Amino acid sequence: MEHPILRLLQKPSRIVLGFMSGTSADGVDAALCRIAGSGLTTQVEQLAFAFVPFSPEVRAEILRLASGESACAADFCRINFLLGQLYCEAGEAVCRKAGIAKEQVDLIGNHGQTLWHIPVEEEYLGRRQRSTLQLGEDALLAECFGCPVAGDFRVRDMAAGGLGAPLVPYTEFLLYRSPDEWVALQNIGGIGNVTVLPANCTLEQVFAFDTGPGNMVIDAVISRLTHGEKTYDDGGAMAAQGTVHPTLLQWMLEDPYLAKKPPKTTGRELYGPAYVNRLMEKAGALKVAPADLMSTVTRFTAETISCGLRRFSPRMPQRLIVGGGGSLNRCLMEHIRQVLPECRVMTNEDLGLDSSAKEAVAFAVLANETIFASCNNAPAATGARHPVVMGKISL
Repeated sequence: MEHPILRLLQKPSRIVLGFMSGTSADGVDAALCRIAGSGLTTQVEQLAFAFVPFSPEVRAEILRLASGESACAADFCRINFLLGQLYCEAGEAVCRKAGIAKEQVDLIGNHGQTLWHIPVEEEYLGRRQRSTLQLGEDALLAECFGCPVAGDFRVRDMAAGGLGAPLVPYTEFLLYRSPDEWVALQNIGGIGNVTVLPANCTLEQVFAFDTGPGNMVIDAVISRLTHGEKTYDDGGAMAAQGTVHPTLLQWMLEDPYLAKKPPKTTGRELYGPAYVNRLMEKAGALKVAPADLMSTVTRFTAETISCGLRRFSPRMPQRLIVGGGGSLNRCLMEHIRQVLPECRVMTNEDLGLDSSAKEAVAFAVLANETIFASCNNAPAATGARHPVVMGKISL
């Protein structure tokens, strides 16, 4: 029987599915792509994209398990297989949308759902270590689609001393670098992360880091204010009705994470329920009106992006391309333009691309690199000691 990986390497192009479910825990992004080549010769055509939301019950369980509060091993066991099933359903949905039979899929790249991430070395049972946990069983995808699956990408970078994040800078280097401009790519999911590509850069010159909360705090605050009726501020509508509260914003900007030098990464472990509790208490003490609170936390996300670029980029990029769900928040985008007047702030749509699909496409590309045994991390971004091939393969 022909080796399944060898067969893929010999094809002129491959149909690749990429999956991402982020820290917002709102659902599954599934992108179907045609990928030719690898490395610097990579060419990507997005065939279809689908977002399949989690049910309120599934989202609540993910957030419970990702809160750091008490849970048992059986819970993680169950959610791992449940997420695998949901990724299968999302993959089938995007194939239907593209008019492609699932048997035509050659390869899958699956980031999984982050349940906990410990990027800073800690002592545990007499050892020093970093660790991370992404769930969503790859074997279920391999069984459903009958093709190789590359998943659990972060752990290989961490084994080499990296933070295991951010992971998309490698794909951004392949797809967005410019011969004559400094380009920054800001993704705004639950967490914000930026990649800076100097003009005509090599991979070694690419740097990236998590800027801080993206939508995570905005979503949590509007959920608190509406008693769960809303889980996100659609288009920034509520924030646009308010005014930024300067005292509360200044308190938020004193966050020590913002001053920490890259490489750095963060997540729900820092900006989860405990952070939101402190924020709501501070806003209550200052008697901040609900719309003003929404305006302030939205401005804060924009300010974290500005802080990151001004403090840590050798020069201000000429272009800032914003992707992820946050790019759909018109109020947030306006705040970003205000805090970065010297940048041409745009979205992926301005380039004819799809902001919503960007991270899912990235994991399709990372999987393609995995099967070619191409190093697909960016050590300058993650802090790894050397380049590695990320992705465990299920056949």
